[in-house]
Amino acid sequence: MRQKIRYLNMNIFIPYLLLVIFGVILVYSSSSTILLQNGFNPSTYGVRQAIYAIVAFALFGVPFFALKLEVFKNPKFVVWFLGISIALLMWLVGMKLVHGSSAAVNGAVGWINLGFINLQPLEVAKLALVIYLAFVLNKRDGKIVKGNIINELKHPAILTGFMMALVIVEPDFGGTAILFMIAFVMFSISGVPARTVFKWTIVMLAILLVGIFILLTFAPSSIRNSYQYSRFLSVLHPFELERKGGAQLVNSFYAIHNGGIGGVGLGNSMQKRGYLPEPYTDFILSIAAEELGFIGILIILGLMFWLLWNIMEVGIKAQSQYNSLVCFGVTTIIFTEALFNIGAVVGLLPITGVTLPFISYGGSSLIVLTACIGLVLNISANEKAREEKEYSVA
Repeated sequence: MRQKIRYLNMNIFIPYLLLVIFGVILVYSSSSTILLQNGFNPSTYGVRQAIYAIVAFALFGVPFFALKLEVFKNPKFVVWFLGISIALLMWLVGMKLVHGSSAAVNGAVGWINLGFINLQPLEVAKLALVIYLAFVLNKRDGKIVKGNIINELKHPAILTGFMMALVIVEPDFGGTAILFMIAFVMFSISGVPARTVFKWTIVMLAILLVGIFILLTFAPSSIRNSYQYSRFLSVLHPFELERKGGAQLVNSFYAIHNGGIGGVGLGNSMQKRGYLPEPYTDFILSIAAEELGFIGILIILGLMFWLLWNIMEVGIKAQSQYNSLVCFGVTTIIFTEALFNIGAVVGLLPITGVTLPFISYGGSSLIVLTACIGLVLNISANEKAREEKEYSVA
């Protein structure tokens, strides 16, 4: 472990650490007022987020960095990790079938209450899928060639589709899209010809556009009256639908406008005082924009870009196909979550309930993302040690 720390990639560790610190501060700032208004300790969520960060680092980040990479490549580990994640997703489906909408939070049955934390199985499933696909696709390295692509990818594709089906039943459209993107990116860099990837992209975009058209034109009344549909439609007409799902987006616009270039100052947001619902989760970036301004948002997004760039760099330079696949899988998780969250906050994408990585309040997300960073740092350290050894031999 001590020797491995010598190879710690500070270009990944530092932006991760700064983003987590920003997250704790912003969770405290965005939640304190509304907690105080309801008679609770204003520091409750900020303290919890700090505890989640410490626990995530100590119990998940450090072990995922310290363990030998062979542990994560072990078939037993892969099967058990994937099996547990699928079992948790199936547990949610069972809750929905038994309890119906009474088990839903914000329109979706996506959490399991463990008392000390509300576990979100989707977060576990994201990392489990990355590790599973990296393991399986690495085994197929060199075999994914024209004429054999479907045969080699059908089993991991079917399993990914099954996991997506479990998530969409909750219903969680954002989570389903993230699982799809993980598989799409990892399949694409596993050796699939570029022309085939381009065709896949065109087909997927066509299906998406047709699906949106059908949803907007022919959706039955049961869907039109649903919580998810109103949130989806609010991105098109937020002010007209302010009382039917558009309130979050409208108040997000107000927050961003109020912030301007330099912001109104940390703790001084008006929209967090009951106007923007749950400002410490999905729309925490709106509060950050209001309090820290455009400059503050640039710093946060700059740190995230710095982190993503360096994770991709490790993946590009890695000698092992497995290491590359894991790095690009983790990059896809962080990038897609950030894209969906930012897109929703500024009204370019439907509100899907996807949180901002490392910043939004939530234990499950922070724990899994920290485990992801620990695993990437592990890969980076191993790659650096290998390079040093090869250089010394030469």
